[in-house]
Amino acid sequence: PLVQSGHAGWVTRVAFSPDGRWLASASDDGAIKLWDSHNGALLRTFAAGGVTSVAFSPDGRWLASASADNTLKLWDSHNGALLRTFAGHADEVTHVAFSPDGRWLASASRDQTIKLWDSHNGVLLRTFAGHTDRVSSVAFSPDGQRLASAGGDRTIKLWESHNGALLRTFAGHV
Repeated sequence: PLVQSGHAGWVTRVAFSPDGRWLASASDDGAIKLWDSHNGALLRTFAAGGVTSVAFSPDGRWLASASADNTLKLWDSHNGALLRTFAGHADEVTHVAFSPDGRWLASASRDQTIKLWDSHNGVLLRTFAGHTDRVSSVAFSPDGQRLASAGGDRTIKLWESHNGALLRTFAGHV
């Protein structure tokens, strides 16, 4: 097997582009690296600051990153240009996810909240509050109508994406 070197720190997350051609890796060394998944070639490096999560938009045009500096960043995946920085969390952003249509971007944070952003203009649409410890993961349902979050409080919460209503709390982890 081919072993590529590249990151100087922990690799915290990986994500495939929708077409499977690219693999993005996030690291606490402050970089995102974009790899050709077929031949292992390093295509580009994004200087992003302690990166905790990465996600491609459904069309593969954008790459979102979550960072330890309490921000999300939106990148052009084709040329590496920083398009936008999203600020609003009070602590490290731990995870980021696009809605299935790419219109929204959800972020999870150690500040115990989830934030929903308009991915096109960077506007904060709403904040979901209800976890009593850090939020470690967020995911959209396939239709984008619901948002699930997982937290250090050992719960999973299910939310309505469009209005922020808490639908259910799953509390089975001990």
